[in-house]
Amino acid sequence: MLSLARTVVRPTISRSYAARAAALHTLPDLPYAYNALEPHISSEIMKLHHTKHHQAYVNGLNAAEESYAKAESTKEKIALQAALKFNGGGHINHSLFWKNLAPTDAEGGKLENGPLKSAIERDFGSVEAFKKTFNANTAAIQGSGWGWLGYNTASKKLEIVTTANQDPLITHTPIIGVDIWEHAFYLQYKNVKPDYLNAIWNVINFKEAEKRLLEVSK
Repeated sequence: MLSLARTVVRPTISRSYAARAAALHTLPDLPYAYNALEPHISSEIMKLHHTKHHQAYVNGLNAAEESYAKAESTKEKIALQAALKFNGGGHINHSLFWKNLAPTDAEGGKLENGPLKSAIERDFGSVEAFKKTFNANTAAIQGSGWGWLGYNTASKKLEIVTTANQDPLITHTPIIGVDIWEHAFYLQYKNVKPDYLNAIWNVINFKEAEKRLLEVSK
């Protein structure tokens, strides 16, 4: 009987462990080398940002989800909401951010005629007016946060939105997101946020942004 129990329990434990392992969040690979965005974003910043900061959000999210799964009371689950939001948002935002960027020799910074450019001109007057407003709103964030170009599914328009800390954008569909945490720029641009924000447009992946716009506006 004990032998039979062991044969039943072991596969159950194994399946449970495999399910947990499969559910773990992992750090996504970058679609370019760490030095590919230079001189606009340094290799040192990219490596630290990706391997240290994003990895920390992944680790924190996995730990929070594991604790949540083990929580026995509603109070314990409520207490974990802040960790889930912060680390989960950090993972979501950065996973989007890496794809949001592209080297200049891979069409980074190039906004060609098409649906995205037309939508920006319709909703902001011009591409330059959009960038100016986006930079001003993002630079004005108190502390840390993100600047977004989001698609409002109700109005069917592009809008500039900001979120604090690592809060993910949930009121709009993200089209372009820019990290304004100091770890994203301080080693290169010090405390001069406008210089960082001006530079990052040279490596924005507008093709990826346009793809997101087309997907949400079908």
